[in-house]
Amino acid sequence: MHYVRLGKTELKVNRNGFGALPIQRIPERDAVRIMHRAFDNGVNYYDTARFYTDSEHKVGVAFAGRRDQVIISTKTGATDAAGFWKDLSTSLRELDTDYIDLYQFHNLKFVPKPNDGTGLYEAMLDARKEGKIRHIGITNHRLTLALDAVNSGLYETLQFPLSYLSTDDELKLVPLCAQLDVGVIAMKALAGGLITDAATAYAFLAQFPNVEPIWGIQRDRELEDFIACGESEPRLTPEREARIRRDREELKGEFCRGCGYCMPCPAGIEINNCARMTLMLRRAPLEVYLTEDFRDKMDKIPGCLNCGRCKSKCPYHLDIPNLLKRNLSDFDSFWAKKMAAEP
Repeated sequence: MHYVRLGKTELKVNRNGFGALPIQRIPERDAVRIMHRAFDNGVNYYDTARFYTDSEHKVGVAFAGRRDQVIISTKTGATDAAGFWKDLSTSLRELDTDYIDLYQFHNLKFVPKPNDGTGLYEAMLDARKEGKIRHIGITNHRLTLALDAVNSGLYETLQFPLSYLSTDDELKLVPLCAQLDVGVIAMKALAGGLITDAATAYAFLAQFPNVEPIWGIQRDRELEDFIACGESEPRLTPEREARIRRDREELKGEFCRGCGYCMPCPAGIEINNCARMTLMLRRAPLEVYLTEDFRDKMDKIPGCLNCGRCKSKCPYHLDIPNLLKRNLSDFDSFWAKKMAAEP
């Protein structure tokens, strides 16, 4: 087994961290079965959030009776102390536990600090003093805020999108965190599904001994890929380095990571899928996306209200309305070829 020390927390986690966002999309029995399979193969770290609908509940069901054998992190998106305590109480109940190993501020538009007027950081300290949480972390998609959090000395861990598609500036967070003994948790290590080779993704991040990837898992085959990596850790071969270079060239520039922070859309557009359709059509089997279901989803794009809400919430500052239009045009081209090929 390969383990990562999460900075000054001294928590030792299996390099295959379990990202529990996707399990909100599957039935409870399937989610519990997959988490049990992960646990039986040495996965000891499970990351969820209050924002992930019933994910916390499913994690709680999965580890009832073996809570002391796993490390659980969750998150609050609260912007004031009252919301913090409400979220924490709900998370403890849903997770069926009396403590959370790592409690994280969830992608806020600022870095909570003492005496900033929100009471958030003070609430974190009080929760730790009461034994309801053990360690304090923060997550963010914005590099400037991530740097602020790390340099503040207030946080034991940082969760940030890191993969072989990350920019050089983003990757500079890794040595900085090592220097300051801040644990690094890599979210979106598959870039929202755009990276399709688990072994290459794993090998890239395994270069950094202080980085703990959390893989978003909802299917057995996804879990099996990472179990295999854990059993025989892949290395960065010349072939894998060539694949990284090709993917970086193909995916450079403006693309949707599928994070979903732009949602919900008042026009009912499923932005986190529709805004990256062009890439998925080229990086996944066509039959997955050229379906009547996705045809219906893409057909909602002309109903965009141009309200700007999605642009204001996007952590990557994408021009989402125009990105949607381009993706619809491309989808239409693929769809027309499909229709022409059918008898």
